[in-house]
Amino acid sequence: MSNDIAPVFDSIVTALKKEKVIAYPTEAVFGLGCDPDSENAVQELLTLKNRSWEKGLILIADNYGRLCPYIDAEQLSDEQKETIFSFWPGPVTWVIPAKKTTPKWLTGKFSTLAVRVTDHPLVNQLCSLYKKPLVSTSANLSGLEPCRSIEEVRQQFGSRIPVLEGEVGGRENPSEIRDALTGELYRQG
Repeated sequence: MSNDIAPVFDSIVTALKKEKVIAYPTEAVFGLGCDPDSENAVQELLTLKNRSWEKGLILIADNYGRLCPYIDAEQLSDEQKETIFSFWPGPVTWVIPAKKTTPKWLTGKFSTLAVRVTDHPLVNQLCSLYKKPLVSTSANLSGLEPCRSIEEVRQQFGSRIPVLEGEVGGRENPSEIRDALTGELYRQG
């Protein structure tokens, strides 16, 4: 990591440690994120988006191991795991049974959790430096289109949210969402 990039990551990691919501580029749009273990940060994120906790959230990570504390991989067959891994890293989010210890502020009203191993280099680096996955939901106010640039993030949220500066990955649509147990498509990517 070059020295001119380090301060940007340092300020974002510091914001995460202080239970703040951040914005960052993903494969298609900017995401809003926070520390998944901070109920305060998740509540702030939900309030910003005017989003019900019942819907649940997505966790995004740089590798599968960071997601393991939150998901019950024992419920997946070897074939199901192979299918998941064949799409990762990449823009496919999988809904996997959650561990009983996974907080309701992440799962919402479900017994599952949506998770993704991203191939976006900046998010990979951020998760690696933070040593945790991040909550990931599109950066937009309720009823508005997801932000695709730093300027759009600032237009919708002002300067109250730290932004990891960078470009989105160029995909047209947010991540595809599939059920890991059944393969059912929930959202087209």
